[in-house]
Amino acid sequence: MPTPNPLEPTGPVAADTLAVAWPGWMREHAAAWVEVPLRIALIVVVLAVVRSVAKRAITRVVQHILEPSGGGGEGRRPRSDRGVAVLHRDRSRARQRREQRARTIGSVLSSAVTIVLFLIGTAMILDQVGIALGPLLASAGVVGLAIGFGAQSLVADYLSGLLIMIEDQYGVGDSVDLGEAVGEVEHVGMRLTHVRDLNGGLWHIRNGEILRVRNDSQDWARAVLDVAVAYNANLDDVYRVLEEAGRAVRQDPAFTDLLLEDPTVWGVQSLDADGVVVRIAARTVPLQQWAVTRELRRRAKDALDAAEIDIPFPQRTIWLRTDDSADEGVAPTR
Repeated sequence: MPTPNPLEPTGPVAADTLAVAWPGWMREHAAAWVEVPLRIALIVVVLAVVRSVAKRAITRVVQHILEPSGGGGEGRRPRSDRGVAVLHRDRSRARQRREQRARTIGSVLSSAVTIVLFLIGTAMILDQVGIALGPLLASAGVVGLAIGFGAQSLVADYLSGLLIMIEDQYGVGDSVDLGEAVGEVEHVGMRLTHVRDLNGGLWHIRNGEILRVRNDSQDWARAVLDVAVAYNANLDDVYRVLEEAGRAVRQDPAFTDLLLEDPTVWGVQSLDADGVVVRIAARTVPLQQWAVTRELRRRAKDALDAAEIDIPFPQRTIWLRTDDSADEGVAPTR
């Protein structure tokens, strides 16, 4: 049996001592049992309110920024630097694209705010319970540095995707040229862009690898047609015939809404071996330049035929040489 300590009170004396010491112990540890939980609860409530306010503010700011003409709505006239082509864009498609960008950008910014507030709240709570933050921050810094070196490409993909959406470089339904991938955009994400090419293949491109973009779907496009005529043709007549053919296309009800201006003849583009190349061009709505070019080509051919202006074909000079002519010193027949 253990030997009782003669200095430790036992029996009724111990009970009296505990009864006297208990209120003092409660007073000393009241902060740990009452004040600390209240402070933690207050921190959580404040951070939740800040997060809610920040999300609402982000949503409103993003919608205001992405709203056409500074939030003027669909009925207001677009800014002059956007050009008249904006008037002919598909309204529903443009609205859906703005909503998609607003949702995506708002979600990313809201997630960033949530992460920052979570880290701040965790640090404040750990400080309240008496845990030293110095060693934890040092360890987190080392781990973050290691992850940063290992995930550089992933971070570059997400940052590039965010900038693509903010700057509206392209969106779903646009016809783009991303290098090897040329086709229609089917999906734009934070890390990947999906492009469907002409042959039906689906390209998955990391946003961090996109170095340049050619977008054929923004604001307006241009139909360009080069027409070759014979060297003996009168160029003034050629210009007149081509301009009349262009106006005929503009007056066609099927193409009136696709052309933003009357096709104009730019002039002689080159002097080829077979003929003179004359260029005619016109602005069109996005993605309709190819249809307009095909119709211009058909009308130009019919108009040149009606005006009896020759469209040259490749010509070659053939020299015929026989053994008899060579022996007799006769010049070759041309």
